Amino acid sequence: MGERSDFHPDNTGELKQRWRSYVQDHRLNVTAQREAIVEQFLRTRDHVSIDELLSKVRKRQPKVGYATVYRTLKLLVDSGLAVERQFGDGQARYEVVGDHHDHLICVKCGLILEFEDEEIERLQDRIAARLGNFTVLRHRHELYGLCPKAAGDTDGACPREQGVKRS
Repeated sequence: MGERSDFHPDNTGELKQRWRSYVQDHRLNVTAQREAIVEQFLRTRDHVSIDELLSKVRKRQPKVGYATVYRTLKLLVDSGLAVERQFGDGQARYEVVGDHHDHLICVKCGLILEFEDEEIERLQDRIAARLGNFTVLRHRHELYGLCPKAAGDTDGACPREQGVKRS
């Protein structure tokens, strides 16, 4: 589910401090592999799969394994530093916790665009109020469709090809 987080990290340093506190509070072992995974993940601003993170981490720690990345991401989720997302492609993706945003997903090419829209947020609150003063704690807003290229638009291009950052 989308998160309405009270924590808005300004930099990776704040996130690292939260991680160190979590490790200490839970008496977890500090290993070079785990720390390399955490470091790489916290610098990632995209939605990353376990395989993608593993590939990035192996550039610095060639012997790190899939299971270590999986377990570390679970710890990051448990610590509140990561959010797991499912975008319908059968693969979990993870993102660093932060400000709330919604997603626009191309079901053909896999492009994931993040967006924020105050009008949508206000409309959700109005609907919740209209349906019996329902208190919204968190939500997930995902729009699935086709980018212009995937939809067959002859003049259209995938936003990824136009320099729009893929998340």
